[in-house]
Amino acid sequence: MKRQDNQLIVMTHLSQLIILLTGFGSLLLPLVLWLTQKEKVYQMDTHGKNIINFQLSLIVYFIVCIPLILLFGLGLLGFLILGIVSIVFPIINAIKANNGEVPTYPFTLNFIS
Repeated sequence: MKRQDNQLIVMTHLSQLIILLTGFGSLLLPLVLWLTQKEKVYQMDTHGKNIINFQLSLIVYFIVCIPLILLFGLGLLGFLILGIVSIVFPIINAIKANNGEVPTYPFTLNFIS
């Protein structure tokens, strides 16, 4: 039987922000938490998939922004917007998860379903 653990789900959402301290790990830490806890914690599988899809989507969007730098610097604007989104939405969704909601991330490609 799975246990309800909103704090762990909230920490999984907030673990994406580890990149602010270390410069990497925004995909790795939530991935480890999701893989180790998805069978034990109620709704961890759904939240984990949303987080991993969001992080993989950000990587794709960052890669797309690289050649756009040559096009009037649009890639730099893209980097700025993606940076803000990668900080704001994990915080918003951690708050939603704490309230028992299943949050979604905008503009997320569905890699894992």
